[in-house]
Amino acid sequence: MQSTQMTLGLTSPAYAPQEAQAAIEQLALNAEVDSRGAVFTRREVADFILDLAGYTADQPLYEKRLLEPSFGAGDFLLPIIERLLSAWRAARPKGTAFEELDDAIRAVELHHDTFHNTHAAVVELLKREGLTANTAQALTDRWLSQGDFLLAPLDGEFEFVVGNPPYVRQELIPAPLLAEYRTRFETIYDRADIYIPFIERSLKILSDGGMLGFICADRWMKNRYGGPLRNLVSERFHLKVYVDMVDTPAFHSDVIAYPAITIISRESPGTTRIAHRPTIDQATLATLADLLRSPTLPKESSPVRELARVTNGAEPWLLESSDQMALIRRLEGCFPALEEVGCKVGIGVATGADKAFIDDFEALDVEPDRKLPLVKTNDIMSGDVKWRGQGVINPFAESGGLVDLDEYPRLRRYLEARKEVIARRHCAKKTPANWYRTIDRITPALAARPKLLIPDIKGEAHIVFEDGELYPHHNLYYVTSDDWDLRALQAVLLSSVTRLFMATYSTKMRGGFLRFQAQYLRRIRVPRWAEVSETLRCELAEAAIKRDVEACNRAVFKVYGLSQEERSVLGGNGE
Repeated sequence: MQSTQMTLGLTSPAYAPQEAQAAIEQLALNAEVDSRGAVFTRREVADFILDLAGYTADQPLYEKRLLEPSFGAGDFLLPIIERLLSAWRAARPKGTAFEELDDAIRAVELHHDTFHNTHAAVVELLKREGLTANTAQALTDRWLSQGDFLLAPLDGEFEFVVGNPPYVRQELIPAPLLAEYRTRFETIYDRADIYIPFIERSLKILSDGGMLGFICADRWMKNRYGGPLRNLVSERFHLKVYVDMVDTPAFHSDVIAYPAITIISRESPGTTRIAHRPTIDQATLATLADLLRSPTLPKESSPVRELARVTNGAEPWLLESSDQMALIRRLEGCFPALEEVGCKVGIGVATGADKAFIDDFEALDVEPDRKLPLVKTNDIMSGDVKWRGQGVINPFAESGGLVDLDEYPRLRRYLEARKEVIARRHCAKKTPANWYRTIDRITPALAARPKLLIPDIKGEAHIVFEDGELYPHHNLYYVTSDDWDLRALQAVLLSSVTRLFMATYSTKMRGGFLRFQAQYLRRIRVPRWAEVSETLRCELAEAAIKRDVEACNRAVFKVYGLSQEERSVLGGNGE
């Protein structure tokens, strides 16, 4: 293999503007593991991903190039080196280790201390494997670089890119650095986390037929912000393997987000092999890897399924069973979306400083028209509204702007007593004259409207009717309607049809909890109210009022005209 003269950008070279470089150095020195997005992968899982990607010791790995874009403590890097040396020795090498292996690995790590610790561990591994101290040092220096993978210069292409990209929210990235990322990566959209551009860059440096094997949160596969990256995969790559890792001990620490393994290749799109929640032990994962990579799947019962057309432009990936996908597609073809039938989906108020804006309703010492009774998640845990007496300050005038505090002396006194907390918020610093606004505008008319309230994260649909007295807090989504009777709609949202839409489109959290966010609720398909018979209207409303989910299902199955086969897909016949 030819040796190339390249350096994977260290912290200081001129590959980014000075402000961005300063931000990189700030992150590189950060000792907080959580803010760096550092989650460390178990050895069994790293070996599983390497097997799935085809980076195995029976291949001529010394002739190929592999990139690890965020090597951390070496969870992937150390097994990679062991496999590389095994393959190289089996080939009876004629040249020196440095001559034949120097271009086989490129690995990047941002954090200074982590880089130096893992660098030392690699040198020690190579020495244990029989390489001289000088060769071990030279290879490690060649393979490992400290810097920002997203901005570091890279030469050529790679047959393999594997690892566990960092999971860092945008708000934790210094503004100059985030701005630089946005100029370089087309997939940074909306509130995309940092692993999104990691995947984009990794895909774009794959050689023809090259394999990417990552374990990371699955949110991008269904969330709004993942649309551009899904589109990139759909247009230019093949999603070969998807393994859902919910509730498996894939990492050395617990994670809340729902992790998944994806194997994506640079080749024409095709079918996707899918497995769920494997047992984390070496033998089981090795057997599953063989099955997922087998030319054909066994006809008998298998833990692996194969689905066609999982990728579809920017659309969320549908990874459920083929019969469930068929039902979703039929409902989407026959019925309009929720907001097309006179319903509105929204989220409650975010204040940015709840301790200042929210308190016991009676204790809020402001003018009566400057506060509203507030409903929070704890108020609806029983399935009915049991208001605990909280209220929220409303600083907005009916016209839409903020009220003049000179006209509201009690409100002024209340807010100024808490100004230090309120003015610290980003929105207050951005427009100091409006320091006392809540992040979201408050519209009192919403409190007076009957609505359905839905907590963000739930194991099952938790849809509560509120008859028009309370204003929703920001951890509650709400649905109002000008056409649909809300009690009847409540039955639809409590049904297994809605559960299927949520399970298909929403991301899951640890414990199998679903996220009932607005972007997923808007995907639910329902008939127009005028198309629902009077008998079914009464049946739906009665089932919802009784909170009888089985009765909701019976009525809803009739509303959608589900066949026996479709009802069985949802786990019941509705009879």
